[in-house]
Amino acid sequence: MSDTPQSGLTDNAAGAISYITFIPAIIFLVLPPYSTSPFVRFHAWQSIFLNVAAFVVGIAFAIFIAISVTFLPYGLYGLVHLISLLIDLLWFILWLVCVMKAINGGKFVIPVIGNLAEQMANK
Repeated sequence: MSDTPQSGLTDNAAGAISYITFIPAIIFLVLPPYSTSPFVRFHAWQSIFLNVAAFVVGIAFAIFIAISVTFLPYGLYGLVHLISLLIDLLWFILWLVCVMKAINGGKFVIPVIGNLAEQMANK
């Protein structure tokens, strides 16, 4: 039995930290030993793709809201704003599920994004 203490983060912790922002995800993709772990690489790539998707959807919805303020009656604008809040809640829940799965050593493969992450992690 070896009493040598382990240095660094566990793969589970690194995978979960990857979801904080895209910055730790990028760091884990280039920093050994995390860059060699398929588990960490998957979560890092999925985090990056999730951040990109959230950014693109956020920009598109902001443009839609700006247009709706101009052309829709106030009541419909309120509905659009409510839908925006619901989308934000769904992004948060998706993010939380990914973090919890990573902490527990699992994977939640987001459709399309997760498949791309799998491909990139296995390169």
